[in-house]
Amino acid sequence: MTTSRRGLLAQASALGAASLGLGAAQPAEAQAGPITIALASRAPTGLNPQKTALTGGDSWAIRQVFDTLVKAEDGTFAVRPGDFRPSLAEAWESSADARTWTYRLRRGVQFHKGQGEMTSEDVAFTYGRQLDPSIVTNQKALFANLERIEAPDRYTVRFHLRRPDPLFNGSMVTTLSANILCKRAFEERGAERFNMDPIGTGAYQVDSVSPAQGVMLSAFPQHFGGVAASPSLRIAFIADTTARTLAFASGQVDMIEGVRQPGWIPTIRQRAPRTIFDATAPGSFNSLHLNLTRAPLDDLRVRQAIRLAINNAQIAAAFSGLSVPMVGIIAPQFAGAVKDEDLPAELRYGHNIARARTLLAEAGHPNGVTIPCFTSQREDYASIMLMIQEQLRAAGINLDMRIIDHATMHAENRRDRNAMTLYSSSFPPIPWQPFLQQLLSRAQVKPDGRGGENYSHYGVAMPGIDAQIEKALDEPDFDRRVAVIQDIERQVLRDLPLLGIVTLSYVIARNPRVDLGFPVESGYAYWPLNRARRVA
Repeated sequence: MTTSRRGLLAQASALGAASLGLGAAQPAEAQAGPITIALASRAPTGLNPQKTALTGGDSWAIRQVFDTLVKAEDGTFAVRPGDFRPSLAEAWESSADARTWTYRLRRGVQFHKGQGEMTSEDVAFTYGRQLDPSIVTNQKALFANLERIEAPDRYTVRFHLRRPDPLFNGSMVTTLSANILCKRAFEERGAERFNMDPIGTGAYQVDSVSPAQGVMLSAFPQHFGGVAASPSLRIAFIADTTARTLAFASGQVDMIEGVRQPGWIPTIRQRAPRTIFDATAPGSFNSLHLNLTRAPLDDLRVRQAIRLAINNAQIAAAFSGLSVPMVGIIAPQFAGAVKDEDLPAELRYGHNIARARTLLAEAGHPNGVTIPCFTSQREDYASIMLMIQEQLRAAGINLDMRIIDHATMHAENRRDRNAMTLYSSSFPPIPWQPFLQQLLSRAQVKPDGRGGENYSHYGVAMPGIDAQIEKALDEPDFDRRVAVIQDIERQVLRDLPLLGIVTLSYVIARNPRVDLGFPVESGYAYWPLNRARRVA
């Protein structure tokens, strides 16, 4: 497939203009019926938070139906240990070595549809499924540090960890698959029925699920946090960008999942200037893996030239305020991120085409180099990689790049067939997690597809950061652990197996007739709607 950045941006603007041009302006007045949000998925996959292969639309529904033991403030991420707030647990404490965590449960919390009180038995059941190697569960790898869980009484649960974790509430307790299941309902209904007719403790309960209507939810009158502001919600599934945008522009739905592509937000604003855009920060981390087993990327000077030729501030600016340039591997909004001004001069990779060309010549490529690679046709991937391709060309680095189907791209990447892999993923504010997932030697990609997401082969093709990560994971104090992570950030900037490019916010376009009840600043790509209400 041959295209260009200019062509891509023109297509994006044309698509937005065409889709919006057919719709009426969004009505500001309140409308009857449920508050409706339309997501970029084809149909509901499941509402059990432990089911694998959930879509973004499923996650939105799950967030309304279930609760976790603790939570962050609405519209934010809890970045440090003191940022978490009570939810199903009213209090908790950690041992000095951060390996034992004890939670006191809120009494009287009710499950939906008369299924009774939530107790420590339900918590132990939920986490026990993650511990059971015979059960396939969503995000199971995140629970590898959990050794066992015990319930000494009806309202107490205690977690025992293999290694210290000062941010246990973030790494394991507030993840999607840690939402508490109703043991009684799960065992009575079985996994298949529970998947589409689940029982949780959340502010909304499930009325119906269908491909056509999506997930219909009604307010749970016995929710421990109070009755939701709106009597009903609808989680709709509209995969097609044009159809989803039309539904929003004509006022048929109140909120839609946005398109992270240059030109989309300005086009929406042209047609509906009062549209509110709720965006998480940081959103997805967009990083570029340089395969150290492929020449010329095995030469540090070539990797440095690539880093110097990429202008990530320019890339970020193309996304209309949704994007922030990255310095290292951790998003700048999270603990552990390094800042340019705090780095030694040799690790400050400002945009410098002349220096990039000099490094290429020193590496034996005075006439430039050609690097074959591929990326996804999905809007965010294609946009970023086309801009990188254009920037590198100015330094004599030619990307012989194919743009292919998104699923095919993932399959080919997992078989180690790419030289430069753009990787986009959302991470919680756990400073060590991006390194565990992308740069440990045991996570290296393998040709048979059984490997992990270390597409650079860092730690295998050259010495890596394994020993430093082990040091970090043995440190029970959060601030001291973050200091080790910053040392690792500097090491990665020296070796450049992985380049942080930009963060890119997840965005929802919202009709001003709906008030969420809080501002969206950060967090996962879904948030609670129990405070959402229609306003005049």
